[in-house]
Amino acid sequence: MNLKAPLSNLPDRLVIFDGVCNFCNASSNFIIKRDPSAKFTFTTVQSELGVRILGQLGIDPDDPNTFVLIKNGEVHLKSSAALQIAKELTGAWSLASYLIVIPSVIRDSVYGLIARNRYALMGKRDTCMVPSAEVKARFIG
Repeated sequence: MNLKAPLSNLPDRLVIFDGVCNFCNASSNFIIKRDPSAKFTFTTVQSELGVRILGQLGIDPDDPNTFVLIKNGEVHLKSSAALQIAKELTGAWSLASYLIVIPSVIRDSVYGLIARNRYALMGKRDTCMVPSAEVKARFIG
């Protein structure tokens, strides 16, 4: 899926995640720790940019049951986004990208189960996280 021209000036790898979800925040921190060359940039679904992009993709920002990776203008959702990210992480995490051979209907079913229950699993914040000074430059939006 490709984005329309108004959003074409995005970073090469933009991750859009639910900023009030503790599970999603932990996932973003996980990526940041395993991305020492800072390939990935982040924004939340609650940010102006996040709302705009999700709207363009037809995803309800008030009920985002996926996170989004936009890599070089191509949109990846659900398990495909996670596996595309894993491919570029340090250490053995890149091996998880081989799970792409599992049909997306199966991968996305498991992903959907976790996404629907993410607040029950790890809770929810009242506001989006505030990144530390050292990673703040990796956030836009």
